[in-house]
Amino acid sequence: MEMIILASGSPRRQEYFKLLGLPFCCMPAEVNEDFDEGAEPKAVAEELAIRKINKIIEIHKEKPPLWVCGADTIISLDGKIYGKPRDRQNAGQMLTAFQGRDHRVITAIALYNGRVGTIASKTVESTITFASMTPGEIEWYLNSGEWRDAAGSYKIQGLASCFISSIYGSYSSIVGLPLREFYDMLRDNGYPYGG
Repeated sequence: MEMIILASGSPRRQEYFKLLGLPFCCMPAEVNEDFDEGAEPKAVAEELAIRKINKIIEIHKEKPPLWVCGADTIISLDGKIYGKPRDRQNAGQMLTAFQGRDHRVITAIALYNGRVGTIASKTVESTITFASMTPGEIEWYLNSGEWRDAAGSYKIQGLASCFISSIYGSYSSIVGLPLREFYDMLRDNGYPYGG
């Protein structure tokens, strides 16, 4: 199989690459994550995933990579986009906004095929319902530190699962890499993997 550059430092995405048995190297792409106010959340997630790929291609312009994967996860509630929290206070504000409500978790995945010089992308949307949390529970969660570097200030695969009352959609997408869609992209782009 051929090496894929994963334009992310996410341990969860790395775990999924390992699960799939893919040879990869991590190369987190630092990109500008600003977007226009009022932008459509799916378009923002997709644009950020593609920006990460383009950053890696730019870094390796002398010898372009064969495969690059970029992904981005954002949260949307009432049309507002929630990315990673700036600090603990901001994380607490996000968690307070989500409790007792449904919100959208949007993960975009993009794949660069260096053989033909194209970028394919897919966006997966799931819905999570948060249970109500007491101020003490919010503090307990914040003290865990799980909110750091997490879209929406929580990680579903950790302590936050204590406060998730329902999930509709793709669990792997919520974690950060929609496995079904990613596998389809590899197959559709001729990556030498699987059947």
